[in-house]
Amino acid sequence: MITAFDIGGSTIKAALARGPESLTLLDRVPTPRDDFSAFSDAIARCVDAAGALADSPVAISVTGVVDPESGIVTCANIPCIDGKNLAAELGQRLGRKVLVANDADCFVLAEAHAGAGRGHRVVFGAILGTGVGGGIVVDGKLHPGAGGLAGEWGHGTIVATKTSVPPYDLPHFPCGCGLWGCLDTVGAARGIERLHRHLHSEELDSTTILAHWEAGDPRAEATIALQVELVAQPLALVVNFVGPGIVPVGGGLGNSAALIARLDAAVRPRILRKLDRPLVVPAQLTADAGLIGAAMLGLEATSP
Repeated sequence: MITAFDIGGSTIKAALARGPESLTLLDRVPTPRDDFSAFSDAIARCVDAAGALADSPVAISVTGVVDPESGIVTCANIPCIDGKNLAAELGQRLGRKVLVANDADCFVLAEAHAGAGRGHRVVFGAILGTGVGGGIVVDGKLHPGAGGLAGEWGHGTIVATKTSVPPYDLPHFPCGCGLWGCLDTVGAARGIERLHRHLHSEELDSTTILAHWEAGDPRAEATIALQVELVAQPLALVVNFVGPGIVPVGGGLGNSAALIARLDAAVRPRILRKLDRPLVVPAQLTADAGLIGAAMLGLEATSP
């Protein structure tokens, strides 16, 4: 049995896992963001409540980046764990083996084993949420890459400035990572809002823009047409590099089946492999993806 955690900037979710599709939810508590002692105490209380065997591991999905070599976590959302070797420090506190991976990696692990990726040897999980992220699973195993950054396709100066849809010429926008022109600036929820503002000088949230688009609003259609073109090109390149059999999309935009179908229709003509089936699809696991992915981390560690 694995005690699994999904830890975000506001909430810690805990579950007892006997397998990727056998979760017993334990608790949901606020995340202590600024006090590591309170943070580790919250984890310890959930572990004690789980009643798992003393030698069973704890597995954690966490927001931020986890370096697989050093174990150091980079996490702006939870300052008390930023810069810490979370697995080592919690392991000492709990007296158990602790495994930690970032939430995008746990998302794709979950989809590969229990979601849209089942039956596919290579799965690229794309996150289109507040920002753009991703992860890679090959033969059921997570490929974290150097520094824990494999699959992070949201950064780098890759956004097109010449487009086939209006406005045809587009500036590069500044990114929070310090670069300009990252996919993160246009590819997810905040990106849709930025593009809509740029095209129409109108402030709308992404949910409203998508609702207007699905209702046939021409202004929202122009925004979505531009966003899909900007995302489809780099995603097609990722597909050619990585060679996934399926690309499940998570995050808030993954909840729009119509948007993901349109993105799939734009990606497939741009890749070398010709497919007569969907490649880019909505994720099947939403609420529990972090817990399921964390459970898979622990199950991998305990498998013979």
